[in-house]
Amino acid sequence: MKIELINRLIMSFTLFVVQVLILNHVHLLGVGTPLLYVYFAITFRRNFPKWLVLVWCFALGLLIDVFASTPGLAASVMTLVGLAQVYLVNLIAPRDSAEDLEVSIRSLGLAKFATMSALLTALYCMVFFALEEFNFFNVLMWLARTFVSTVLTMILILAIESVRSR
Repeated sequence: MKIELINRLIMSFTLFVVQVLILNHVHLLGVGTPLLYVYFAITFRRNFPKWLVLVWCFALGLLIDVFASTPGLAASVMTLVGLAQVYLVNLIAPRDSAEDLEVSIRSLGLAKFATMSALLTALYCMVFFALEEFNFFNVLMWLARTFVSTVLTMILILAIESVRSR
């Protein structure tokens, strides 16, 4: 358990640095920004303590908020995604799998991992951009930002996971 906590700490720090220094400055087509730190919430093991998942997600979101000038936005949405991940893993994982199933392409398979990642990433992007704008006067822009950011984030998540699973 201690090794896993150290690995989680290194992973959260790495995703934080990459997001703040590189990905926050990428705006594809003027609407899409990869939000790679959601990958942190996706990869918690099956029976990781729920309270600890929420604390980790909130803390990473709060760090992102401090450096991205989005007070409380990433923290609240990361906490929501952490909560959804706990229940989504139980729905998607095979019933006969281990209780401490690692969420990865290797253990779930590409289709199930991609489905779970896409659902959580889309949830994150939808809520994040809805709260960021806090109005629905420009629904097409909200949909475009959600779609492009989800696709960019999914490409990065699948690329990292394909390297990680080898």
